[in-house]
Amino acid sequence: MKCPQCQSSNLRNGYQNRKQRFECKDCDRLFRDSYEARGYHLQVKKNCLEMYLNGMEFRAIERVTCIHHASIMNWVKESAEELPEDEEDHPIVAELDELQTFIGRKALLNEQWIS
Repeated sequence: MKCPQCQSSNLRNGYQNRKQRFECKDCDRLFRDSYEARGYHLQVKKNCLEMYLNGMEFRAIERVTCIHHASIMNWVKESAEELPEDEEDHPIVAELDELQTFIGRKALLNEQWIS
């Protein structure tokens, strides 16, 4: 085994968190011979994005999949950045769910609508 930084074979080995690691005596770099892949599987991300596109809210997806809603929001942002820019102007269509607006008293609103 050689150091990935200086290619020296002058190494000292030890363990950290029950995993073997090495230290180069020449450049003092710490490294392991293999690393674990971290993160969620690509299919899990796709399923969460499909749930979002089908109208589920972030916290609802979190309850179903046990994946934190901030992670899901980051995946949505990343996938939106990968979309190509649309050069044509299209009207923006927005769907507002769970939006309640109160203006003044109900009696005033009813009078305005009647007249």
